[in-house]
Amino acid sequence: MRAVVCNGAGGVEVMALAEVPPPEPGPEQLRVKVRAAALNRGDTLQRMGEYPAPPGESPILGVEAAGEVESLGPGVEGFAPGDRVFGLVPGGGYAELCLMDHRLAMRMPEGWSFAQAAAVPEVFFTADTMLFVLGQLAPGETVLVHAGGSGVGTACIQMARSAGARVLCTVGSEEKARRAMALGAEAAVNYRTHDFAREVMRLTGGAGVDVVADFMGASYLTRNLAVLRPAGRLILAGVMGGMVTEIDLDTIIGGRLQVKGTVMRSRPLADKRAIAQRFRERWLPLLAEGRLRPVVDSVYPLEQVARAHEAIEANRNFGKIILSTDGATS
Repeated sequence: MRAVVCNGAGGVEVMALAEVPPPEPGPEQLRVKVRAAALNRGDTLQRMGEYPAPPGESPILGVEAAGEVESLGPGVEGFAPGDRVFGLVPGGGYAELCLMDHRLAMRMPEGWSFAQAAAVPEVFFTADTMLFVLGQLAPGETVLVHAGGSGVGTACIQMARSAGARVLCTVGSEEKARRAMALGAEAAVNYRTHDFAREVMRLTGGAGVDVVADFMGASYLTRNLAVLRPAGRLILAGVMGGMVTEIDLDTIIGGRLQVKGTVMRSRPLADKRAIAQRFRERWLPLLAEGRLRPVVDSVYPLEQVARAHEAIEANRNFGKIILSTDGATS
């Protein structure tokens, strides 16, 4: 089968298409003929040697994919060859075939494209965990979503609004601000031209927000804590702005604040299965009805994986960037 392999660690030039042996499904695994795979920031970090695949998992990039069931491992229930599925994978998505745990696999809603389906698992799973499991976001509360134009950001905006929360977000351009507000954000602050903390306090009349969903880490920490209301919750799911910084603990103690972190890829399989089940029950019906939607920015053929990585690293995308294994661009 064809797959994207990394010849060492580095820039986009280390990626190449190559013929590799197809993976063999183990117990409770599906082998999926991949039609589309989504890009994530973790893919770029893995390519650079900073985010290795979990021990024993495929070193091929890609953690969310959509396609057709090709074959079944022992103990698989509820699926048959030919079923159109999407789901989270521990690696191996940038390939013509990948393995998917049968309890993480979900049937594609009627009318969805493979690109739409691939755009869902990692970002909606992460958004649900950040906002509702760790953040305990409640109707009537206010959330600040950083990276509002990212895959997770676009999911957070829609899910928070659906739950009856007020949504503010940060973005990197006026065009992204317009699109984020069309998704349901009440206001979108361009972090390139405005201090988001000052704007958030202005927009909330000095009250601040109940939850902050952050992917930047160190560079935003002080301001994130400053915009939280008493008993507010800061949820961290990335460190794009650095991992190490000083922190004023009195701000946390005095404000009764909570700081929590989450990561998806390294979680035990049992945790991922529970997250997938929550998603099926609460969010998949809304997606199937069109009340929420996966946001696809662009689709690249697998052969153009380097261009796709350049696009996500340049923050050009609003929503998800997708790789297609069959040359489709929609």
